[in-house]
Amino acid sequence: MTVPEHARSIDDHLARVRTKLRRLDAQGAADAAANGAVLVDIRYAALRDRDGLIPGALVVERNELEWRLDPLGDHRLPEATGHDLTIVVICNEGYASSLAAVSLQQLGLDHATDLNGGFQAWRAAGLPVIPPA
Repeated sequence: MTVPEHARSIDDHLARVRTKLRRLDAQGAADAAANGAVLVDIRYAALRDRDGLIPGALVVERNELEWRLDPLGDHRLPEATGHDLTIVVICNEGYASSLAAVSLQQLGLDHATDLNGGFQAWRAAGLPVIPPA
């Protein structure tokens, strides 16, 4: 196998990406939401069906995230009100959310970050969860 010079492992990539984030713990994410931040759940449906939902969080599939949150985009959600919006991206365990938050930053959403530990950290902290149906 030939490895390109610019190749790096996902662990290295994730470490680099995370230097651009001020990641929040579960209580920090809850506090941010109480102060107007938008919580965005990017977990896929099977995980939401298994574990439940965070009350008030927007559910946006990862493959639609940038289109739905770009304030300049034609397919934006009503909550995508401007580039000064604080967004906390939540995945299951806090890995994909870091990559997603930096992608949002690249669209000019400079206050995008993620929840360290993801939904599992939220639940472990005893914060509210809407149980699965």
